[in-house]
Amino acid sequence: MNFGPLPPRSCLARFQPVRLDPEREKLNGWKNHRILVVAANDPRLGWPEREMINHLAKKLFGQKVAKEVTHD
Repeated sequence: MNFGPLPPRSCLARFQPVRLDPEREKLNGWKNHRILVVAANDPRLGWPEREMINHLAKKLFGQKVAKEVTHD
């Protein structure tokens, strides 16, 4: 028998979000919709793959917008 305190109960417990695994979601997106989500600095990629991703991103979305630096 366990006589320790019971965890808090709430009628809203069923609405608590379930944490998603980003890598699993990326895999599902690729397998189900042929959508590829990849970070250009992913350590699993080599230099040629990172350069290809940067080239594709520039071609599809244009140059990266530089942030303006203001000195007050």
